[in-house]
Amino acid sequence: MHPQARDIFSYRKHWAHKFAPAPFLPMRQEEMADLGWDSCDIIIVTGDAYVDQASFGMAIIGRLLEAQGFRVGIIAQPGWKDREDFMQLGRPNLFFGVTAGNMDSMVNGYTSDRKIRSDDAYTPDAQGGRRPDRASLVYSQRCKEAYKGIPVVIGGIEASLRRIAHYDYWQDKVRHSALVDSKADLLLFGNAERAIVELAHRLAQGENIRDISNLRGTAILHSSLPGDFTYIDSTDVEAPGSTAQPKTNPYSSTPTTPPAIQPRAAQVVTLHTRPRRLDRERTAILLPAYEQVKGDPLLYAHASRILHLESNPGNARALVQKHGKRYLWLNPPPIPLTTKELDRVYELPYQRKPHPSYGDARIPAYEMIRFSINIMRGCFGGCTFCSITEHEGRIIQNRSEKSILQEIETIRDNVPGFTGNISDLGGPTANMWRLHCKEEKIESSCRRLSCVYPDICKNMKTDQMPLVHLYRKARAIPGIKRIFIASGLRYDLAVRTPEYVKELVTHHVGGYLKIAPEHTETTPLAHMMKPGIRSYDRFKAMFEKYSEAAGKEQYLIPYFIAAHPGTTDEDMLNLALWLKKNGFRADQVQAYLPSPMALATAMWHTGYNPLKKISRGEKTVFSPKGMRQRQLHKAFLRYHDANNWPLLREALKKMGRADLIGNGKHQLIPSWQPRGTGDNGSGKLRPFRTKHSAGKKKAGRNRGLHKQRR
Repeated sequence: MHPQARDIFSYRKHWAHKFAPAPFLPMRQEEMADLGWDSCDIIIVTGDAYVDQASFGMAIIGRLLEAQGFRVGIIAQPGWKDREDFMQLGRPNLFFGVTAGNMDSMVNGYTSDRKIRSDDAYTPDAQGGRRPDRASLVYSQRCKEAYKGIPVVIGGIEASLRRIAHYDYWQDKVRHSALVDSKADLLLFGNAERAIVELAHRLAQGENIRDISNLRGTAILHSSLPGDFTYIDSTDVEAPGSTAQPKTNPYSSTPTTPPAIQPRAAQVVTLHTRPRRLDRERTAILLPAYEQVKGDPLLYAHASRILHLESNPGNARALVQKHGKRYLWLNPPPIPLTTKELDRVYELPYQRKPHPSYGDARIPAYEMIRFSINIMRGCFGGCTFCSITEHEGRIIQNRSEKSILQEIETIRDNVPGFTGNISDLGGPTANMWRLHCKEEKIESSCRRLSCVYPDICKNMKTDQMPLVHLYRKARAIPGIKRIFIASGLRYDLAVRTPEYVKELVTHHVGGYLKIAPEHTETTPLAHMMKPGIRSYDRFKAMFEKYSEAAGKEQYLIPYFIAAHPGTTDEDMLNLALWLKKNGFRADQVQAYLPSPMALATAMWHTGYNPLKKISRGEKTVFSPKGMRQRQLHKAFLRYHDANNWPLLREALKKMGRADLIGNGKHQLIPSWQPRGTGDNGSGKLRPFRTKHSAGKKKAGRNRGLHKQRR
């Protein structure tokens, strides 16, 4: 059974609840004065523009803390060269809450080829350069400079995915935990509502933040290990390396780790001395230290595997990783919110628009989601390249049908510019709402990395009829013309409920439906933990059948990843041949980007596969890292672009596949070169077209701005 957690709305409200909810959380002292405030209890510093809508982390946390009775201010996209902007709301009474924003600042600021992005969808008028690299670290340090002695708490997806020693793609090295580098007092990971609410109330009651060490979903630093825990070396949980090689305790004394800092009262048990049953709540796993994972790829991959195996809030144990002379302590993941709690979070008094200080400036990320509704959280897919699991967890957290339908009415009645179309009912995935394990006892003890790979778990309830009923009720609301489904669809689940596919195709596809098979070949798909291409074929057959029955001409838009770990040139060639055979021209190409802490990133960095037990000397994962090879893999996806033909011709000859060069129907690229091409340019961006739609002008929504999937 899952551990019990206190309802986040059951706390006695802080005294400042006597103030009415703010129209917008204040960004200037003049706004505070209008509200009758003389100070803020909590100040949130964010790398995004302030949009008071529940798709933006600063709005959710800010409004939730306001509902607890705290006065919350927002400092959005401050200048970071000095501390001046961090003092604009005065000294907070309790703490600074720091977040880089809705995306990791490095992912937001750089392409997969490490080139600086020219725009930022979370900034007014998409202006680039408004946030620093590794924004959580910089903002935290400026807060410390602004008001000494005020606690600083970091959270959000950047801090969450960097909570442990992690490989940083942009520097090509292993970095410390963000808690160490930021010098913050506490790090929150995952969806942090439970932790932030309890933390705020305990600080308001006078507790010192250094004494608050037992919050789930938090990371802290200790100078020594607490003596009231039992410690298990991670190599006893699962021993990496060959049996011929003796194991070394990563916490034994070494010349760089003086004996004086070793725990004295802590009990460290080994595989042979461990009792049959240990209290998991009082047990911690000792991971290899930062200095070790930095220098040994095998230990890095091992630590990554253990972290992911200890991610189920029903059975996860605390993790400890030494950084220098201090111990990074990761408490178990947060307990998921109940439906009742999640409903209240999404029903807080959001204005559902950007702060008035932005005037008429356009914020692209807001424009994309302002008519969309988040119906759930979490994803049990476990795709190795994706950060959703590491941040939101594998257990689906559902909103109630009533709350979702009420939000549709709120959008209809209150959001400027609404024309009757809901742009999305979804979340991390489109069709996992209300899907769950058949028994909570099984779910709480499970250690699988995915509920749907290599096959859908026999214990998984996959009936999507509740979602069908939700769609029907949503369409029946007066004033609603169309409801589109734009979130990524898990098509291997969809085909388990044909009525769901029929409902989706008949009523909720705007001409095109995005899905993500990611590849066609077995080896890359295995390293992604994605289903085989036959699952795509089954869904495609259903999609076409129900489209024809509805009298609609509709098309699938499949997405593929170039240069993913485990992908060879031959794999990309086979994918290109599949694309040509099926008449697809991929005009928007996504190259793999190693995001912090993901399993695929461990593969990329180490060459080991953390999806299985790791053995030294068995580096089995090839990753296409060189720029030329990455360009080649992208070129295979855009085989039709004449600018890519010289590179492809050269590669095909080296691969012994010169037979694919020519003008025949079954050849990939021609032997001739159009004048003015061959510079490997990107070409004009167009939607995908299948062979059936080539030359036909189709009406449909602009697909130029894509929802962030990873």
